[in-house]
Order: sequence, then structure tokens, then C-alpha cells
Amino acid sequence: MPRFRLGLVPVLIGSLVLGSCSLSGRSGATIARKGQCPTAAIPVVVSVDQWGDIVDQLTGDCGDVTTIFRSSSADPHDYEPTAADNAKFTSAKLVVVNGLGYDSWADKVVATLDTKPAVVNGGSVVGLHDGDNPHIWYGPEFVYKIADAVTAELEQLQPQDATYFAQRHEAWRTSMRAYDAEIAKVTAVATGKTYGATEGIFDDMAAHLGLRNETPPGYQRATANESDPAPGDVNRFEQALASNEITVLIYNTQTEGAIPDEIRAQAKAARVAVVNITESVPAQFGTFEAWQVSQLTNLATALGA
Repeated sequence: MPRFRLGLVPVLIGSLVLGSCSLSGRSGATIARKGQCPTAAIPVVVSVDQWGDIVDQLTGDCGDVTTIFRSSSADPHDYEPTAADNAKFTSAKLVVVNGLGYDSWADKVVATLDTKPAVVNGGSVVGLHDGDNPHIWYGPEFVYKIADAVTAELEQLQPQDATYFAQRHEAWRTSMRAYDAEIAKVTAVATGKTYGATEGIFDDMAAHLGLRNETPPGYQRATANESDPAPGDVNRFEQALASNEITVLIYNTQTEGAIPDEIRAQAKAARVAVVNITESVPAQFGTFEAWQVSQLTNLATALGA
């Protein structure tokens, strides 16, 4: 992520704790029985909010999910957990991290714990390595693999609730049908279409849809390495827009600065459709699926669906 990017937009994910029966949890924590959970809620910590809603839906009443990073004023790469954050990790039985260097601060906290929780590392689950694109929530196949891994870990941690977790997974999968349908709709019109991007966070989704990336390679490398692109790369980007080599511009609204704004202005001047996307879940969307469907619908419209 380049230096001109903003921090992340927060999303609040809450859960209502019901019932009075409780069991003793990790590090002396008391875990209350919740709603439909047959036994007791597992304390779960999620590092960043892109995965918080998914994990919350997968755990249902058998999970007490806390998402750590939900700030609009900081970069998750540089985030320093507070003492209160560290305490939440201490009581967790399961920690879900994005991995790939995106939230390495969470790995460091887990490494310091005397009693280690189970960890689902998204990057490891999907077989990627440090240096690969860390924005894996934009890869549909990655999303489903990581959700499968979370459910498998929950079933292992609390086997007496395996049936409940399987039901939660099925219900979540059903809730994602609109997401699958929108992906299919965009894929149907993406053949032969191209895109440029002010930042590479959407690249996995674009590749899945069949869009061809026409962002200048030098520009891509610079933004991936958190540096400003060279003037020549910016100029090549603007020329590609002006000559209509690019069908749509994918614009991350959580960036700021002269360079992305200049590129967006050039796209508008060339009558190239601009599709806004965000790195994290905006507050107006209650679920991961609603957020993604909204963006995909805008992309479908830009491509003429």
C-alpha cells in the first residue's frame, strides 16, 4: 500500500450475550452461554475487520468475537496493539489473522502468549507467502477456503458443537449466494475488457472475473512497495486512459494524494468509467457480502451488464 493511502474505515460487529450458564475459559475467563449455542461461546479474536463479520457469522451464538483493528486513522501494517488489545488475545481460544505481512503485529502478540490459542492464518490457508498480494478477501476462492478453515478449527476446539458449527457454515454459505450471482454476472461481460487500478487491492477479484490488468507495471510495483510511482509510470497510465486502452478504472477511495486524484481526473476526462472500491468494510454495510455485492454491482454497470 502506497504512502498516500488513508487508514481503514471502521466496521462494528457486535453480538448479544444471552443466558446465564457459564463455563471457565482460557486464562480464567468466564465464557457465557449464548442463545442457540449448545454449550458455551468460544472467545475468538480477529485481527482486522475484513474477516470479522465472516467469523462472527460462522461462530454464531457459539462464538464471542472481538475484532481488534477497526480504525480509520491508522495503517494495519504499522498498528501497535494496546494493553487492552493484548488482554483480548490472552483470553482467546482462536485467533484469525489475514497474514502475508498485512497484520504482522497480531502474530507478534500471539508469539508472546504463554498459552497459545489456535490460529487460522489466511495467507497460509490459501498457500500464499510474504510478498504476495495480501488483500486476499478480494479472492472469492480464498474467502471460501479461509471460511472452511475457520469452521474446521471451531469444530476441533469444541467438537460437541460440531453440528452447530456445520449449520452456521451452511447458513453463511447460503447468505453468500448474492455474492456468487454478482460475480457470475460480471464474469459474463468481462471478456475482452481491461482495467487500471490506483492500488492493487482488487487484483485478485479482477483476475477471477477475467478482466485484463493494463495498469503500467512500474506503477504497480511502486504502489505494492508503498512508494510513489515514477512520473513516467504515471504518464503511461494517463496515456492508457486517454487512448481508451483501459475499460474501467478501479479507484480505492481510501487513498489520498495528487497521484490517484490526477489519474481519476484523467479517467473522467477520457470518459473511462470509474468504479470506487474500499479496502475495508464501510460502516453502512452490515455484512461482508453486502459490501462486496455493492461494489460488484457498480462494476457490472460500468462494464455494460
